[in-house]
Amino acid sequence: MGKIKELQTSLANKIAAGEVVERPGSVVKELLENAIDAQATEINIEVEQSGVSSIRVVDNGTGIQTEDLGLVFHRHATSKLDEDDDLFHIRTLGFRGEALASISSVAKVTLKTCTDNEEGQEIYVENGELLNHKPAKAKRGTDILVESLFYNTPARLKYIKSLYTELGKITDIVNRMAMSHPDIRISLVSDGKTIIKTNGSGRTNEVMSEIYGMKVAKDLVHITGDTSDYHLEGFVAKPEHSRSNNHYISIFINGRYIKNFLLNKAILEGYHTLLTIGRFPICYINIEMDPILVDVNVHPTKLEVRLSKEDQLFELIVEKIREAFKDRILIPQNDIDKLNKKNKVLDNFEQQKMDFEKRKQQAAQTHHDKVQRSDGETEDKAFEQSAPSEAMTTNNFNHSYIKEEPYSDDAYTQSQREILFDMDDVQEASVDQLDDTSDVKGSVSQDPTRRVPYMEIVGQVHGTYIIAQNEQGMFMIDQHAAQERIKYEYFREKIGEVSNEVQNLLIPLTFHFSKDELILIQQYKEELDKVGVHLEPFGGHDYIVDSYPVWFPKAEAEEIIKDMIEYVLEHKKVDVKKIREDAAIMMSCKKSIKANHYLKNNEMADLVNQLRETEDPCTCPHGRPIIINFSNYEIERLFKRNM
Repeated sequence: MGKIKELQTSLANKIAAGEVVERPGSVVKELLENAIDAQATEINIEVEQSGVSSIRVVDNGTGIQTEDLGLVFHRHATSKLDEDDDLFHIRTLGFRGEALASISSVAKVTLKTCTDNEEGQEIYVENGELLNHKPAKAKRGTDILVESLFYNTPARLKYIKSLYTELGKITDIVNRMAMSHPDIRISLVSDGKTIIKTNGSGRTNEVMSEIYGMKVAKDLVHITGDTSDYHLEGFVAKPEHSRSNNHYISIFINGRYIKNFLLNKAILEGYHTLLTIGRFPICYINIEMDPILVDVNVHPTKLEVRLSKEDQLFELIVEKIREAFKDRILIPQNDIDKLNKKNKVLDNFEQQKMDFEKRKQQAAQTHHDKVQRSDGETEDKAFEQSAPSEAMTTNNFNHSYIKEEPYSDDAYTQSQREILFDMDDVQEASVDQLDDTSDVKGSVSQDPTRRVPYMEIVGQVHGTYIIAQNEQGMFMIDQHAAQERIKYEYFREKIGEVSNEVQNLLIPLTFHFSKDELILIQQYKEELDKVGVHLEPFGGHDYIVDSYPVWFPKAEAEEIIKDMIEYVLEHKKVDVKKIREDAAIMMSCKKSIKANHYLKNNEMADLVNQLRETEDPCTCPHGRPIIINFSNYEIERLFKRNM
């Protein structure tokens, strides 16, 4: 008798469940995708004990017809595919027909459903078998309850993490689904407590504010772009909101959340030197494309996909993120609590005008009363002291900041003091009102087109940080980081102009490679020759290099050559642009002012003026901030002058 036999259906489903249903979050993901495919506009998720005890998903979608209920929990039963060609034009989130069969094989499932033309139905499935089917009262849509997850596979149950960890995974899945489908009202309730609730407005940035908070949402920048094959749209947060891991990068293709190393790399390349090494941005990117360009059927959980024309998409992402931050002021403010902050100046102009008019009327009334008991000179002085001049106030309304009188307690200056302005508002502001101090020693020249605002040099702290001020408040400037940025952009330009001239080494460098590395080296030897790295056989597995390009920093030539060869072995290509970029960063760092180096006021002003001429004056090449702003409001709060 033969040894090969076909597995029982229940056993096959449990094996499949090991790939599809890894944890409670996997169940939530699959049921959410089914609800979205059913054209639901409202989806409510309830979990008990982080989904281990029960998961309930209720939607108002199209529902399931009575005649289909017998097949719902069969493996590879789906309404999404009819022919082989359909596999290459997939626009739905679920299509493999594995989810419900896998879930029912490791849990107890109760499903209620109702369509427009039929009465409600209820079925109960346990261990993959349909045990009960009866009519039931149900609203249009589907209500599915999953209980006792992994009750019959205790080996998997013991690998469930803590309840907090599992709830975090569920929350993360719901967050991403909500971002990619902002037009659907989605709520998540855990043990009776609401965790997430979106309004279905269709605005992704509103969903992101619900997830990441208003502080991040306020600093989101919208990006959009097209090629012949791709349409890209999304939001990227300013670099100051970076995180220590890439968990906050959300990429979607045709509304499907995916993970893709190359696209993650494109996002980081887009931020370039705006991010510190080891930091990652908060961003949401949705890519619309013809389904034939993407294969979503390469992994059971459908998280990993294969893309056509990846290079084209890579360049589009890099270009649009760089454009998003190209002309923006990215000077971070310190993290003092801003309880009374007003987000936009324009929202407060009308109130200020009303306050001024009220103040003016009160002054006029005072003026009128005093006419009857004193001379005109006293009256005029009383009016001048009661309100600022109309011309000055009108000027202030045309500017993005107002000179504050921090020691005054009158109502008008108090209303001014409560306003804390965004740097974007300052960028759009008129600069006509600023004093012309460009010729004063120790002042930074004024130019409204630059991303570093006008400021006056005050002094230096520990020979390391430059202190400057303007009407927005106080600024601290890292002098090393500032000169690093200046020199980096200079070296980057100069290195790019250098030809492949080489300089001979007095003592050749010797490199030893393994057999598999030798194959790659031989394959890419011509590319290495083109960038000035000439590898010559030296017997056995050894190669020597007896010259290097003149644009290499002399002291680091050996290190750069090693890096180039290692880059070829790892990435199987030669990236001259990246190598020259790294060289420019290295040279700028070593040749910049160090800490504890004291400068004169005119030297500090000259340094900041040069910084204002750079393309990205807000971060050094390593992504560290160069300038930090302390607003007048924050300084007053530190000294308890404004509570």
